[in-house]
Amino acid sequence: MVNLLTKAGLKTGLLDEPVLDRDILMDRARRIAGSDDFGDPWFVGPLDKLLESLRGEALLHDAGSLVAMKQIEKVLVDRLWAEQWFAAHPEIEARPLRNPVVIVGPMRTGTTRLHRLLSADERFTHMRSFETISPVPRPGFEPGSHDPRVDLAKRIRTVANLSNPRTLSIHPTGPMEPEEELGLLVNSFWGMKHEAQWYVPTYGRWCEQEDAAPAYRQMARLLQLVGWSQQASSLKPWVLKTPQHMMDLPALLTVFPQARFIFTHRDPVQVVASSASLAWNQTCIYSDHADPAKVGKEWLRKVSVQVERMREGRELVPADRRIDVHFEDVDADWRAAMRRIYDFLDLDIERAWPAMETYVARAAALKRKPHRYSLAEFGLTQRQVTSELADYIAAYGVSRERNAATG
Repeated sequence: MVNLLTKAGLKTGLLDEPVLDRDILMDRARRIAGSDDFGDPWFVGPLDKLLESLRGEALLHDAGSLVAMKQIEKVLVDRLWAEQWFAAHPEIEARPLRNPVVIVGPMRTGTTRLHRLLSADERFTHMRSFETISPVPRPGFEPGSHDPRVDLAKRIRTVANLSNPRTLSIHPTGPMEPEEELGLLVNSFWGMKHEAQWYVPTYGRWCEQEDAAPAYRQMARLLQLVGWSQQASSLKPWVLKTPQHMMDLPALLTVFPQARFIFTHRDPVQVVASSASLAWNQTCIYSDHADPAKVGKEWLRKVSVQVERMREGRELVPADRRIDVHFEDVDADWRAAMRRIYDFLDLDIERAWPAMETYVARAAALKRKPHRYSLAEFGLTQRQVTSELADYIAAYGVSRERNAATG
């Protein structure tokens, strides 16, 4: 229905013809923002590869192409606005980013649950959903005033639910809910968010060979901007998480050398099935040719690469700054798991219990239908997954779950 409406809008001239050309999109962004300083030009490389994959592999329908164009245009405008903020308020980049706590694990390993439990503690600073969608305040914003980015996040959530109601079952959220900093990496056109939204394997493989440090330096600057816009104390450590960090631990450690890490683990049969389902439920929104078998094959490969990179990168982290947490342990007794994490962080957990209990109650109300999935939907078998990831299962004592039907 959305695609038919888009076709009608294009035919009548009510909508702009989708254009996925870097120079045209950058020129449009310059006109909207009234400036031409995009900051570090490193982002052009990832952007070019993304556009190449979108044109050649994603098989977007008209509505999908229009969304891609608008999304990229918005990120470019955000980059221009960000540089305006940094120029007008040099104190932003002077804000320290001390000892962040970083949750690192594949999609669907309980990273969101741990992130939101920690975010409930007022001793940490965290991103909110509307900020990862739009990390840069609009010109004229004043800290403490009404923020139109919240309204935009509400509209996007409504459209996402109409386009595919399953997306909010897979990842329940709301504009003010704690959310991962994925949008700060998207600001450099970097990372797996694009691979989960569109079928762009060439782009993904290109990113796997590149040094991500410039994207993480930009992420750090945007964290400073978000903290400033929140009027959050710069003495509080950030609690961060996104599966992308599995791929980029050397870059993350270069930018955040004192980070502390919580590594999450889960039965890879569940991880691969659930990751493929999440990606499929995104790609089918934007293309009429989304192939579940191709999605499944790609995400089995991607999870394997993630695990390999994580295992290599964690060796750079001193043993006293990392802890391993298993999904089934949190499922069985989240309070015991959180106490263990707080002991690792050398923090008193007692004062955090009321806020965590409040979050758990709110999460239960926010949760929609269970996320149901299976490997068979994506042309995969348990034998394939366990064979591919046997070393990981053995090295970390990962327990096999009884079924791979829900998550």
